[in-house]
Amino acid sequence: MTARVEGAHPARPRLDVALRFDAGVTAIVGPSGAGKSTLLAAIAGLVRPSSGRIVLDGLPLFDAGPRVFVPAHRRRVALVFQSLALFPHLCAWQNVAYGIDAPRRARRERALSWLARTRAEALAERLPATLSGGEAQRVALARALASEPRALLLDEPFSALDPALREALGDDVRALVTELSIPALLVTHHREDAARLGARLVALSGGRLVDPIARPW
Repeated sequence: MTARVEGAHPARPRLDVALRFDAGVTAIVGPSGAGKSTLLAAIAGLVRPSSGRIVLDGLPLFDAGPRVFVPAHRRRVALVFQSLALFPHLCAWQNVAYGIDAPRRARRERALSWLARTRAEALAERLPATLSGGEAQRVALARALASEPRALLLDEPFSALDPALREALGDDVRALVTELSIPALLVTHHREDAARLGARLVALSGGRLVDPIARPW
């Protein structure tokens, strides 16, 4: 996946970045307001840059020149928010099944399979309000991957967890992304997460790329 993005939504930080993301985990670090979440939003199709180009698997998702803009729901790009955004009235397997295009029985079977792959099968019938932070993270990850995305975006998904849980979930993310051979972009404030997970480290400051070693945020 390649992204050459300039500008963004007026309410978000201005971006001027050119990046290539290969299969595996890329960690994006930087201070608050650096443009990390804005970059993910542009790739996901939640904001429309003023100029630039975003290409995934050879297909343009956004190209300012010919005015190409693929809507978010057609991009097959999964985004896990910091808030997770699980549907409170649906149990875990129903949350995971929501984005699966298949008959109900097949959707349930596939949802349970993904819960098992994220080590959350025991949570299948539970509502989000009854889940711990780590449990909810596993359900949200299963829901994202069950849609068979071509890319996975993770916006501070582990920030509210203690170090042990962050490490365990991070190891699972790395293993699943390697198995699926897709690019995964992880936005984080924790440099230890980036060091442990990031096959590549990208640092942003003021919407631009900077030397990650020289910025100890």
